[in-house]
Amino acid sequence: MAERTFKFLVSLYLLLEILIKFVQSEPTGHHPFKSILNLVEIQKGQSVSELHLVKQYLKKFGYLNQVNDDEFDDLLESAIRTYQQKFRLEVTGRLDKRTVNQMMKPRCGVPDIFNSTNRYNSSKTSDGAAKADYSFFPGAPKWSKKHLKYTFGATVQVAGAESIRSVCKQSFQKWAQVTEFTFEEVPNAADADIKIAFYQLDHGDDEPFDGPGGIFAHGFRPTIGMLHFDADETWSSSPGTLELDLESVAVHEIGHLLGLGHSGDHPDAIMYPYFDYGMKKRNLQEDDIEGIRDLYGL
Repeated sequence: MAERTFKFLVSLYLLLEILIKFVQSEPTGHHPFKSILNLVEIQKGQSVSELHLVKQYLKKFGYLNQVNDDEFDDLLESAIRTYQQKFRLEVTGRLDKRTVNQMMKPRCGVPDIFNSTNRYNSSKTSDGAAKADYSFFPGAPKWSKKHLKYTFGATVQVAGAESIRSVCKQSFQKWAQVTEFTFEEVPNAADADIKIAFYQLDHGDDEPFDGPGGIFAHGFRPTIGMLHFDADETWSSSPGTLELDLESVAVHEIGHLLGLGHSGDHPDAIMYPYFDYGMKKRNLQEDDIEGIRDLYGL
């Protein structure tokens, strides 16, 4: 009897391990672009229902302009190639599994490309590896002042976000340490340069959130000064496998508030647009530091 119970417990443990690995490796079931999973290996020349969702995704992040049809045309192939190249995927021009899985990852809502007018730095080492890959918003906007005040707006109540004030204070400090900026929390929006809040879906800034999965936050370029988190995400300061790390995302979005765009060739950089569930990535990397210092001439 004892031996049978032991075998049952061992089998149950192995089953739970398999289930945990499955959950960690698959995109969340609520992903707004989940239908893209059905389009793996679709190629140029095909017309497939829901292919317009891929076009909408690529348009959202700056890779494509045309979005109203389900045709896999030359423009879509070119956009996929650009996307694959930016994120160090095999450049096939097809919706292969690795490309689709990349699209399913949680990410920042700020575009990677702004009508091809981003200012990029993509210097390389002697062996051809990327040394720096930071970018700026079009026109390289920046703050003329060095002391920035921030406040927290009326916000949706969000489980896991109770520590937002201390998290943001720590996150601003990361950037203060490598720049000449100082940051101060103030109680009144009228006195603040930066306003921070949690919102759901359409919240009045022409950049609606999409529910759980997909886009988790967006920070606006200088000197707009708005940082919005998606209240439908599951946030935590100690994230589990299905939670987003509040501080990691805050540090990233503050980078946008200060004028940095996305890094594409450095997954370890804070300004890389994708963050996996359960991931903690809170410290600025060389790419981030070089970018912000270049922007402000430091």
